[in-house]
This record gives sequence, structure tokens and C-alpha cells, in this order.
Amino acid sequence: MPLYVTRASLPPLEEYVREISCMWESHWLTNMGQKHEKLREELECYLGVNRCVLFGNGHSALEATLLAMGLEGEVITTPYTFSSTTHAIVRAGLVPIMCDVKREDGTLDPACIEPLITSRTCAILPVHVYGNVCDVDAIAQIAQRHGLRIVYDAAHAFGVRVNDVPVVTYGDASILSFHATKVFNSVEGGAVCVNNDEALCSKLELLRNFGIVDEDEVAEVGFNAKMSEFHASMGLCNLRHHSHNVELRRSALSRYRDRLCGVRGLRFVSGVDNVCANGFSFTSNAAYCAVAVSEEFGMDRDALRSVLASNGIFARRYFYPCTNDYACYKGMFDPCATPVARQLSKQVLCLPLFAGMTIQEVDYVCDVVLGACDEL
Repeated sequence: MPLYVTRASLPPLEEYVREISCMWESHWLTNMGQKHEKLREELECYLGVNRCVLFGNGHSALEATLLAMGLEGEVITTPYTFSSTTHAIVRAGLVPIMCDVKREDGTLDPACIEPLITSRTCAILPVHVYGNVCDVDAIAQIAQRHGLRIVYDAAHAFGVRVNDVPVVTYGDASILSFHATKVFNSVEGGAVCVNNDEALCSKLELLRNFGIVDEDEVAEVGFNAKMSEFHASMGLCNLRHHSHNVELRRSALSRYRDRLCGVRGLRFVSGVDNVCANGFSFTSNAAYCAVAVSEEFGMDRDALRSVLASNGIFARRYFYPCTNDYACYKGMFDPCATPVARQLSKQVLCLPLFAGMTIQEVDYVCDVVLGACDEL
């Protein structure tokens, strides 16, 4: 069978059927029903966060957060991310200001932030790339000095902890994605994690449901971003298996590192347990196996990707291109202004990694990578 970059984690079919069976009696399929509320409560406990507002997807969660905060002006962010991050800023009527990233892990470089701050800057929107944690302390200090809000795109960082503190407790809000490709999924879904800001939570709850307060009042210009009971049920099932799934992923990632670390021209970009990054330790969720391919390897990233594909292994150029090089933003940004991000976008390849991946499958991928190197 072909090996794709990821494979969605699914609970046993019987477990999911049991979880949804009560809906055939209640006929309550959406609009914050029993399953929705149960998942919210369990996620708040599991993630160690004060409030968790569920959404139909992670993009809606991010866009709603920017709107709910009433931000105006410029948001300093990263071009080394999925399209959703930049699109959400633009769709919220804000201007993205692209900041370069760190070569070692792809996260926002704090040293590059302050030169970009102007009188129009209202927020910083960093991304925890591949589950690698941003320098949360340095970013917090910068934001405090300049009176800026911080919204973290934590789509890759479900369950990650920094010095044993949940990463989603940093900043004013953290956005999670529960898309099928993520470490934890509800097929489609997302959440905003908030600590001690009930006003923000209330605004988010309004925005995700057309701004409806009750039958007589619509207080906000909202949209439909609610999580259905079916998606919440999948989340409840997958949450029971999440810790085990992460251990399986960590095992596969460790095997990759055992086989490929030290290979000339290959460098791991995604982190593992007990790796010190940005001056602190973090617990990896093994979300991705990202490697940077440099010229010393003997072929470039795209050539290696083609070799892998010819052997039934479908790796992903994640992220390519950088968002400041998208056709839809032509003329708005200078991609050369973020050289590290641009270089990473041309070098990084995400190899297959998922909870059910066997050591034999990891070895097969590694054999093809090493074989491509040896044939040169």
C-alpha cells in the first residue's frame, strides 16, 4: 500500500457507533448538544485550560478570535505556515506583516519582531510549527513592552507542554485544529483556548452562531462555525486513545531519528521529547517528521520527493510556498524579506508519520531515503 504523509486516527467502529447511538433517540444533531458540551469539558481538563470554545474548524476559530478581539491595523506573523493563518488575518480586515523565522525549528524569530512594530501594530500571531514551541517568554515580553495582543496558532501543538505548563495557556488565546490530519482529530473541528477572559469567550460563542443571543436578539454579525454532535462524538472517542496514539507516533519518530540522524545534508526540523528549544524544555506530540534537505545530501528536496513518490511514498512539502509568495497576495509582500522562511520552504519535506505506522514502514521510508543518497 502507498504510504501517505499522514493517516487519520480513528477509534474502533463499534466505539463510535455506541457514542452516536443516543442521537437516534434525541435527534439533537448540532447546536451545542450533549456531546458538544461533554467534549468541551473533557478538553478543558485534558489541555489544562480555563475555557475551550469549540468550532466547526480551526480556521473559523482563528478568524473569529481576531474579530472578537476587535483588532485594527497590523498583525505581525509568519509566512512559514498553512494558508489559513494568513487568510484569517486578511479576512478579519487586518494587515499581515511578515516576520522571519528561526532556521532550527521554523518558529517566529523574536529578534525580528520589534523592528516591524509600528503605531499600527495591534497583535502578534506566532505559529507553533510541527509542534515546535515558539519562544513564548520572549514574545510575551515584546508584547508587554508594546501593549500588543498575542494569538497563537497552535494547530500543530495539541497536548504540548512547556516546562510542564500547557502551551495553550500562553498568550491571550491559542487556536487548535482538529482536522483529520492532526494528532487529535474530530474529522473537522477546532477550538479557541482562553484563560480568564469571559468577555472574549462570550463573543466567540456569539460569532460562531450567527451572533444570535436568543429568539429575539441578534447582537453580532456572526457566521455558522458550530461543531456538530457527530464531530464532537468522534472527538470524544479519539481523546480516549490520544495518549496511546502519541506514544506510537513518538516511537515511529524515534526510529526515523535513529536511522537518519547524522546523514549528510539531512537535518531534523521537528522536535522530540526532552529537546531543549528556546531555552526551555517541551514535551513533543510527534505531530510531524520534518527534515530539511540541503545541497550536501546530493539532491534537492524536490528530487528526493520524486524518488520517494516513485517508491509509493508520498511526502509533503510542508510549507511550500510561503504564504507571502502566494499568487493571491502578489504585490502585497516581498518574499525575499523573510529569507530563512523562504529557504525552509524550499528544503523541508515531511515524511510519513501516523499512529498506526509500523517500524517496518519507517524502515522502508528510511531505506529509500538512504538508497537515494547512496546511488549518487
